[in-house]
Amino acid sequence: MVSLTYIGNQFTIYGGYLILLIGILGNGINILIFLSKNTYRTTPCTFYFLIASIHNIIYITLSIITRTMSIGYGIDPTRTSVIWCKIRQFLIVTVSLIALTCSCLATIDQFLVTSRSVNYRRCSNIKWAHQIVLIVIIIWCLHGIPVVLFRNISPITNTCVNTNAIYGIYTSIYILGLLCAIPVLIMLIFGYLTYRNIRYTRMLAEQRIDRQFTKMVFIQVILLVICIVPYGINNTYNLITSNVLKDANRLENENFALAILSFISYFYYAVC
Repeated sequence: MVSLTYIGNQFTIYGGYLILLIGILGNGINILIFLSKNTYRTTPCTFYFLIASIHNIIYITLSIITRTMSIGYGIDPTRTSVIWCKIRQFLIVTVSLIALTCSCLATIDQFLVTSRSVNYRRCSNIKWAHQIVLIVIIIWCLHGIPVVLFRNISPITNTCVNTNAIYGIYTSIYILGLLCAIPVLIMLIFGYLTYRNIRYTRMLAEQRIDRQFTKMVFIQVILLVICIVPYGINNTYNLITSNVLKDANRLENENFALAILSFISYFYYAVC
């Protein structure tokens, strides 16, 4: 009988290749489009999407290739190199947050652009967008410092793990909050406000831009809920049950669930 561990490993390997292909092609096309015209490069919204697409590629490439190499071919430098153990996790945490933040900023910018207030529309400025992205990158890099401090190779399991209990609790909070709840709320709130602005503007409403934008925001929120939220809930469950004695069957089921949910979480960064 084929074990769940074997199925999960095969799913991670071949599913990972598929997600990697989709992610590189999809985000690569976005990058080419956003760089193809000067008007795209000078528009804050498309600039945010450009930065998000770049970081999406970095995230899925780093995450999927290293995970596939570890599970499929037994090559895992995080077990032998403390430096790589720290840097890999730092990059994964930082890059994913930068990508999500830029997607949220793009939604906020759409609200500013469609506002009837001149002062709000003036806030949609490419120079400000450059500065905001720089600040976002600095903030999330600083946020990743504890990863470098508390990530290490366990002498017991010989795996790259978090060594600080308090930071372990925060990790679950940040996954549910910064990666799930806050982006969903921001996209819903500013998506609704933008939709309302467009409905009040006759020319935009006649062009059905309201429907297009509503669909875009709705799809992003749905993908966040489907792809990221279950992964965050699973991490919280693992934290809560970390001190519980588990038999081999339960561990196998949990590892299988982690493999599936990790794969699903990659899908968001591949298509958004």
